[in-house]
Amino acid sequence: MAVEASKLALKKLTEVFPQLLDKLRRVEQKAPANNISSSIQRIRELIAQTRSVASKVQVSMMFGGQSAVEVNPKINVEELKSFTSMSLYIKLQNDNPQLAASPDRFILYLGNKNAKNYIGLAIKNDNLVYIYNLGGQDVEIPLDAKPVSTWPSYFSIIKIERIGRHGKMFLTVPSVSSTAEEKFIKKGEILGPGSLLNLEPENTVFYVGGVPPDFKLPPSLNLPGFIGCLELATLNDDVISLYNFKHVYNIDTTTSPPCARNKLAFTQSRAVSYFFDGSGYALARNIERRGRFSQVTRFDIEVRTPTDNGLILLMINGSMFFSLEMHNGFLYLRYDFGFSTGPVLLEDSMKKAQINDAKFHEISIIYHNSKKMILVVDRRHIKSVDNERTAMPFTDIYIGGAPAEILHSSISSHLAGSIGFKGCMKGFQFQKKDFNLLEEPGTLGISYGCPEDSLMSRKAYFNGESFIASSQKLSLLSEFEGGFNFRTLQPNGLLFYYSEGSDVLSISMDRGAVVLNASGTKIQSPDRNYNDGKTHFIITSVTPERYELTVDDKKQSKKNPAKDRAGKSLDSIKKFYFGGTPLRTQQANFTGCISNAYFTRLDREVEVEDFQQYSEKVQTSLYGCPVESPPVALLHKKGKNSSKAKGNRNKKVGRDKDKISQPSTGLKKLYQEVNMQRDPQCHLPMNPKATEHAYQFGGTANSRQEFDHIPKDFSERAQFSISLKTHSSHGMIFYVSDQKETNFMALFVAHGRLIFMFNAGHQKIRIKSQEKYNDGLWHNVIFIRGKNIGRLIIDGLRVLEEPFSGNANTWQVTGPLYIGGVAPGKAVKNIQINSVYSFSGCLSNLQLNGGSITSASQTFSVTPCFEGPSEAGTYFSSEGGYVVLDESFSLGLKFEVVFEIRPRSSSGILLHGHSVNGEYLNMHMRNGQVTVKLNNGIRDFSTSVTLKQSLCDGRWHRIAVIRDANVVQLDVDSEVNHVVGPLNPKAIDHREPVFIGGVPESLLTSSLTTRNSFIGCIRNFMIDEKPVSFSKAALVSGAVSINTCPAA
Repeated sequence: MAVEASKLALKKLTEVFPQLLDKLRRVEQKAPANNISSSIQRIRELIAQTRSVASKVQVSMMFGGQSAVEVNPKINVEELKSFTSMSLYIKLQNDNPQLAASPDRFILYLGNKNAKNYIGLAIKNDNLVYIYNLGGQDVEIPLDAKPVSTWPSYFSIIKIERIGRHGKMFLTVPSVSSTAEEKFIKKGEILGPGSLLNLEPENTVFYVGGVPPDFKLPPSLNLPGFIGCLELATLNDDVISLYNFKHVYNIDTTTSPPCARNKLAFTQSRAVSYFFDGSGYALARNIERRGRFSQVTRFDIEVRTPTDNGLILLMINGSMFFSLEMHNGFLYLRYDFGFSTGPVLLEDSMKKAQINDAKFHEISIIYHNSKKMILVVDRRHIKSVDNERTAMPFTDIYIGGAPAEILHSSISSHLAGSIGFKGCMKGFQFQKKDFNLLEEPGTLGISYGCPEDSLMSRKAYFNGESFIASSQKLSLLSEFEGGFNFRTLQPNGLLFYYSEGSDVLSISMDRGAVVLNASGTKIQSPDRNYNDGKTHFIITSVTPERYELTVDDKKQSKKNPAKDRAGKSLDSIKKFYFGGTPLRTQQANFTGCISNAYFTRLDREVEVEDFQQYSEKVQTSLYGCPVESPPVALLHKKGKNSSKAKGNRNKKVGRDKDKISQPSTGLKKLYQEVNMQRDPQCHLPMNPKATEHAYQFGGTANSRQEFDHIPKDFSERAQFSISLKTHSSHGMIFYVSDQKETNFMALFVAHGRLIFMFNAGHQKIRIKSQEKYNDGLWHNVIFIRGKNIGRLIIDGLRVLEEPFSGNANTWQVTGPLYIGGVAPGKAVKNIQINSVYSFSGCLSNLQLNGGSITSASQTFSVTPCFEGPSEAGTYFSSEGGYVVLDESFSLGLKFEVVFEIRPRSSSGILLHGHSVNGEYLNMHMRNGQVTVKLNNGIRDFSTSVTLKQSLCDGRWHRIAVIRDANVVQLDVDSEVNHVVGPLNPKAIDHREPVFIGGVPESLLTSSLTTRNSFIGCIRNFMIDEKPVSFSKAALVSGAVSINTCPAA
């Protein structure tokens, strides 16, 4: 069916679309531009709508090697200048003899016609290759970890990214039989000058699958056309499609139908969500065919968006209307059913539920007895209002937008705005009956799915009194590179601010120039015209030798006088600000836009900052860039920027609480640094004393860190070094292999001795130490697999060698690389079972082929390496983690849970059980108060206990929760409280996972205010009087130490 539908869609588009465009061009040429008639304007609107619909056609095209499509991307080329991101689906036609004869193939080209400044994709030497050129030399990034010849015969997804000179490519290969995915990543960068993709609007082309005969590709992409199926997905924030084309060449759906794409692992969530880009809408006609307006009439929908404003629901009947909008991030409901008193307004004036945080929110509108309107968000009552008793007089409903003629009609005076919704929606219901919005005949310009890139907030607008802040692990005054776009009409303003003690790194505007101030060393751009309202790109870099400032590829630099600062360890969390700061500085806060910011860090890939994730956002709009006309929400500022010192800004902003965009998160900590080392309510420090950069493994059989990325030259020369200390006689330290574990390499402990083992063809090479090293002292170990020799070097003194023969070129391994243990079922083929279990001890200073390994892809039951005495219990570290109990334990309708805690933070999740139908039980601490909250299918209910003395006093405290159907009792030491909730006669005893110490964010409902993990020790955990052994848990995720707690 999908193939037939795509055939029909392509036939209609190829026949009608070019004719329609051609007619429009002819009409536009004949009509004077300043006197265009309303009918021509309407044609333009129809074309725009048709383009919008075409860009959402989620169907592939089949390319036969001679085919090509010129795509019509709607994106502004300025948006692609500093940051470019594109994703697409790909499937090769492996059985095609042409492909076998000539496997190197062109995939796509987006760039200037003169083959300077472009991005491209190709298959070369059995690798997928990402190529980009910023005016100089090509950068080629081959994905050699997954040769194209090993790809499956179904669709995989490719994503290519570029931020400044840094490029990155991702490949995701799904599984047909499970939700498992293989993910691969490769990065590269331009080494010379240039960081901007300078595309000329009139000279830019976007070819996919091939190029027309008269187009000359650059040499790096000059290859035969693609053979197989391609489907475009996104370009930067926008959904794109091959069916929004300018031209097609040699595409025949009769002989080469598009490939049907199964919804594999990476697309399983597509069908449940709809994406709105602000131009389309859904229209459900005659909604009473699914349910009737009655005594209780109800509409439900879930929305997810980072934007400030947008239309969610609209119903119209003559002069009568009902509109639900998002206005400045909060809900705004206005309606008139013919009331004698005129329209009724129901808005979230108390700002109880902020909608635009890029998370899904359930919105329910309930109309009761034809006289009371009730607004509910995330099952929480927000507001209600009474009106004259009148039935709802509507038959149709618009969702996410409406046609322009309706939005600009007489109804417009009653709307807060006339902006279409941009973001994701799902679960639209009328009277609890579902509607498939894409199957409604009136729906226009929306698509399946919820692209994460479209929900990121890569832009922020600042009004002169705004700022955003984040705390992260970095040291910008040691060695780093960072960049961002900015756009302003103001000559002065603070763009970026960071301090380390008395040292400050700031970037600001000063009389139209850009100034970098690094610990007193100032670099100023020679040009002073950067407040021209255009987008400019700044890159700053700090090295031990120099400070550099580059604005729009014009570089200035000065010597770094503070060489001794270089090489500082990245061991602490530091705060930085964009757009201004609440601290006293000589610069006024910035007015304008900042976007596409990035930093290079040792412990993280280069990636664009998502401002939505920042902990503090004050008077900032995270969507759009209204440089000349700020949004209404931000027009309360008192005049333009001045370059005077700010004085006591702290008090002013503190008073104006209504101006802060997220009052629930920011006010208490807005102008004080968060002390990461100690919760002020707690006797013990948040982090016990630990050895720097060392990790503790053990407690479970599969405690481990996983690293997905292996160096390119690892198969030729594998050298690994590590420091270790242990009292254990057995355990796995290092393991890597190919998929079938034919080729492998391992370091483990057996009977206290270190054993280095690997294969050479079918031969297993084993190098064993004579001495035992499980003495609890630190030892340095280097193990090397060369071309024909293996070496084990211990403490730089003992060198053990073993030569071997065999073809080194055939030895290939793939990620992940395991440290401290392996995943269940791994390594048993090659290693004795006692040593397959996790290493119990500490590991440090991991280096692979001379490079440090710092950032694990996944962590299971690994904590910092604590110093000092320990005791029995399970420790949940501040890095976050949780335990999932094995299936023999479950929280049903009747249970008793008892355990003891010694917290190091006054807030955190203790226990969480969640069922698929939305019922849950959650126990958490919040500022020292313990709360149990449940939903039993009827509604939420809870009970709390607050001790007279602090719960965080460094002592053990006993907690018990007893449930019997709808009655819940909570005991904390000697204090007791209980609650009687509503009885659910249809309650079912579900067996669902039980999480201890934390829970994945996706399982937390928005009504749960405590979302961070527990920090501290838990011991003597019992369910229904049966001891629970965490060492037998189904999963230990993150920084959790089983059976060992740092003593108080």
